[in-house]
Amino acid sequence: MERIDCLTIGAGVVGLAAARALALAGREVVVVEAADAIGTETSSRNSEVIHAGIYYPTGSLKAVACVEGKQALYDFAAERGIGHQRLGKLIVATSPDQIPTLTRLQAQAAANGVDDLTWLDPPAIAALEPELRAVAALLSPSSGIIDSHALMLALQGDLEAAGGMIAFNTPVLGGAVTRDGIVVRLGGAEPTEVLARTVVNAGGLAATTIASSIEGVPAEAVPATRLAKGSYFRLAARSPFQRLVYPVPEVGGLGVHITLDLGGQARFGPDVEWIEAIDYRVDPTRADPFYAAVRTYWPGLPDGALLPDYAGVRIKLVTADGSAHDFRIDGPAVHGIPGLINLFGIESPGLTSCLALAERVTTLAEQQP
Repeated sequence: MERIDCLTIGAGVVGLAAARALALAGREVVVVEAADAIGTETSSRNSEVIHAGIYYPTGSLKAVACVEGKQALYDFAAERGIGHQRLGKLIVATSPDQIPTLTRLQAQAAANGVDDLTWLDPPAIAALEPELRAVAALLSPSSGIIDSHALMLALQGDLEAAGGMIAFNTPVLGGAVTRDGIVVRLGGAEPTEVLARTVVNAGGLAATTIASSIEGVPAEAVPATRLAKGSYFRLAARSPFQRLVYPVPEVGGLGVHITLDLGGQARFGPDVEWIEAIDYRVDPTRADPFYAAVRTYWPGLPDGALLPDYAGVRIKLVTADGSAHDFRIDGPAVHGIPGLINLFGIESPGLTSCLALAERVTTLAEQQP
């Protein structure tokens, strides 16, 4: 049986960032990916937004990793020539009863270390974005966008330059915890078993399934999950906006918002649709509630202007009290298995947080005897 120092499962943006960090720390790293390319699921089916760290509970891993990761990501993108823009974002209140929510968000952001938000009244909003209708807004100047695929290619390049490798079309079929390490059964054209000293489970949507397939992992250490599908529609015409525009948050997400790509093309989404199985089809009829939601802050949205674009699926951990869940990086202190690091519930702002999460994975791995 082949022995591997460090096996990373999943070549999404977080898996690649973690594998890169481990390789740069001197570990021998092999990444296995079920698909035939990097970042084919959550990492390439999102808004490509660099989040500021506004919404998340103070002290949570989401909040801390987002704030740390944001600056690290801007620095990395600038250093490596990865396409990105610090556009800024407006979070808008469309009625007076939403103003207290904006006030709470500003306080939440400050508690998280995001102290650059500016409160805007209607004339100030109109001066920045004349097409917007809002009674108040928060301007987040450190929010932006990034070319997620170029980011992942840069992470892959660093990984491989440090001696790491990626095996595509190599799904994880199961495994077992042994005295000598973790045995992982791999499928693909040439099924095999490997014995790994360290296993980083960054399987994204499949992370809980993978963890459960490894004999010896306690069932209580694997959280229950739900799948939330988010559809996006693109604007058929030229965008009148220069910045990202978000409504106040809603249950399950941040509401139907307007984002821009690096070419200035506007897209709208995501909505929230709870699903039982992964499905990336965009139902054109879902555009109807999009029109209604967007027109609360952009009344000038023309009829017929929204075209189906793409859909993404995000993993949601199920909490007993229904509260917002945090990212989880579970090491031996949680499940009792030396060398196993499980990453659960890595949804938004996972892209923004990827470099910060990678540091934490590397720290856990370095603590292994």
